[in-house]
Amino acid sequence: MLSYALHRVFLAIPTLLGITLVTFLVINLAPGDPAALQAQEVMDPRISNRVYEQLRDYYGLDRPIHVRYVEWLKRIVTFDFGNSMTPDSRRVSVKVMERLPATISLAILSLGIGFALAIPIGILSGARRNGWFDTVSSTVLYILYAIPSYVMAIPLILWISIELDLLPFQGMRSDNFAQLTPMGQMGDLVKHFILITFCFTYGALAYQSRFVRQNLLEVFRQEYILTARAKGLSESTVVLKHAFRNTLIPLVTLFGLTFPQILGGSVILEVMFNWPGIGRLFFESILQRDYPTVMALSVISAGLVLLGTLLADLAYAVVDPRVRYD
Repeated sequence: MLSYALHRVFLAIPTLLGITLVTFLVINLAPGDPAALQAQEVMDPRISNRVYEQLRDYYGLDRPIHVRYVEWLKRIVTFDFGNSMTPDSRRVSVKVMERLPATISLAILSLGIGFALAIPIGILSGARRNGWFDTVSSTVLYILYAIPSYVMAIPLILWISIELDLLPFQGMRSDNFAQLTPMGQMGDLVKHFILITFCFTYGALAYQSRFVRQNLLEVFRQEYILTARAKGLSESTVVLKHAFRNTLIPLVTLFGLTFPQILGGSVILEVMFNWPGIGRLFFESILQRDYPTVMALSVISAGLVLLGTLLADLAYAVVDPRVRYD
């Protein structure tokens, strides 16, 4: 398995390089100039032009694009993402680490709730195909799946947060968070998590439950399921011990691809809920033409997807002992 993992890592390197090249070209060829944005704040045109040239020299924007890419690539090898192209010139790694906990907590919570609900719903729907539970759950979940999360967020914010004033929708904590008791702080966090977690979860729940159901129905057609039933085993034993275990491989694949995507953050949702996560940082960096931060977030997202795929492949051997990597 170790040799297989190393082989996959070596194959992922050119893929990651290709992603960084395309992303770097798209970002740097897009309209806008971070030096021009900062120089606009200077009222005197003569000083503004001088500041503009100095900033372009400071950020290296006056160099050819291929030279800048090679220099950036050399720093990435040592995990140096450089400094932000914003007036504070903070380290990109520091900005990312500040926003990462908010997105990680949201990703783990939404993914955990999603699979905790999707697996039993999918099992019940598959075991009782075309029954009342399958019909009702399919109808409700397909309706939810058809509604984009950012569309669902609008009535939730307007009705629950503004009209009824039941739950907050701005940020991760209230302004008086530091003055609250430990139990009060926990309750405050829960209130802020509810709406955005629901928007993150419901669409994936519909897809994941249908995914489990469909794979379970495929397994039901296998001969060993007919044999298990012919032996007189109970239906719960057939479904849980024999059928569901053989649906874990595609489920592991789905988990390995879903988690990095959620961890990358949702730009629209995080902006709508003013969530201090990776998605909103990505949006803010694009508006400010903060190339190093945008590149860092793009590389991290691509790396997480490749890592998730690798871990999902390695998990096959744990889920199914018949799988061997020689």
